[in-house]
Amino acid sequence: MMKYKGIYLRLFSALLKKPMKQQYGRELTKKALKKAPAVYRDMLAKTDDIGEKNPMANNIYMGYVFMAIWKAADGAIDVCGFREVIKEFMHSPLVSKLMGGKDINRAKDMKSLTDTLHSMKDWADAHPQYNERTWDFNFDDTKHKDGIYYHFTRCPLEKFARENGFLEILPIACDMDYLTAESRHGVLRRDHTLATGGKICDYWIIPDQIKDPK
Repeated sequence: MMKYKGIYLRLFSALLKKPMKQQYGRELTKKALKKAPAVYRDMLAKTDDIGEKNPMANNIYMGYVFMAIWKAADGAIDVCGFREVIKEFMHSPLVSKLMGGKDINRAKDMKSLTDTLHSMKDWADAHPQYNERTWDFNFDDTKHKDGIYYHFTRCPLEKFARENGFLEILPIACDMDYLTAESRHGVLRRDHTLATGGKICDYWIIPDQIKDPK
């Protein structure tokens, strides 16, 4: 069970309200945002404990916001339309400010990203009691010359979605990876996701100024 942290739901809901109204209208937006907290709490209550201090826990707290709002709309929110809503959300001034500031075209920022990702693996390795419930980082420095490459064979979001009827909406959470890379002036190249039936979720993140990455 994951601890409830309503700050994610409150903040994201406030930022999603405007693009949701534009896409779906006032009444549906009001209904979905009103019912979402109860759905969100229930989702967290059903989720395996991955460790309160797990640095990857934010992925669940953030991803569940979008999934809960979709569920709260009782089928009235389509995936394609909601994808556009989330793009607008990610490009809003506040989110852009929170996500921005890093440019992985700079060596120091690429190193910072690499160190952060490796620290997440280090946390999981240091807490083996959560190994089967959290993401497994598999790095391969020989696969590509440019950027950083790694993959997962386990994803708590995918496991929960598959077991609880959220698989239809899960790819929207996966799309956040592209938008996050973009906010760092990077490009994510990906061939597989667990959400769409792949055996891995792969990540090759490269600076956006590299024209012919290898």
